[in-house]
Amino acid sequence: MIETRKLCVAFGPVSILEQVDLDAPPGAVLGVVGHNGAGKTTLMRTLIGALPAASGEVRLDGIDVTGWPSRQRARLGIGYMPEDRRLIPELTVRANIELPLEVAGLAGAERNRRVSGALDMIPELAPLIQRRGNQLSGGQQKLAALARAICQGQRLLLLDEPFEGVAPALVQRLVEVLRALRRQGPTILVTDSEGANLEGLCDRRFTIERGRMRLDDSLHHNPEALP
Repeated sequence: MIETRKLCVAFGPVSILEQVDLDAPPGAVLGVVGHNGAGKTTLMRTLIGALPAASGEVRLDGIDVTGWPSRQRARLGIGYMPEDRRLIPELTVRANIELPLEVAGLAGAERNRRVSGALDMIPELAPLIQRRGNQLSGGQQKLAALARAICQGQRLLLLDEPFEGVAPALVQRLVEVLRALRRQGPTILVTDSEGANLEGLCDRRFTIERGRMRLDDSLHHNPEALP
């Protein structure tokens, strides 16, 4: 579904990602674990098209999208949940969730169908749907950002540090949602600083250090793991 080949990203003379090879088959859940500054967010932003690659390739379903802008990639069914949530404070929860769908040009009926599906998966958002983004707690904002990504990411979900800064009960709730999502079939790439939250969730898990990634074969993965 999504793959990178020798992907390199730099900020001026500073190299952030170096020779990253990643292969996420359709329906797989991949975890990327690394400390702050290791390159996790840079990887996510490069995959969604918010940062340019210095060299190498990003491919979706075999198509080279390395030079494509974010809007064009999103139309392929990619949802992105940034670490800082990035809800628009003045907009309602529903408007925040629907915004990328409107940008993608989806008709109202399809937007309603997707929002309803996300609310079925995260029903605790339903009573908050008309609240503004700045009226939500941090945990509620996380759920709203996840719902927005779910609505857009029918084929691929990029979740950057979804467990960061939330209470243990919400961590467990987010894991439950991700387990339900994997049964629906999208490919999911999720990052985490420590890795404990990913136990039993991922088909494959990678460690990223100083912009270099390696497959961690020594961990206990999902019992339905890929061969």
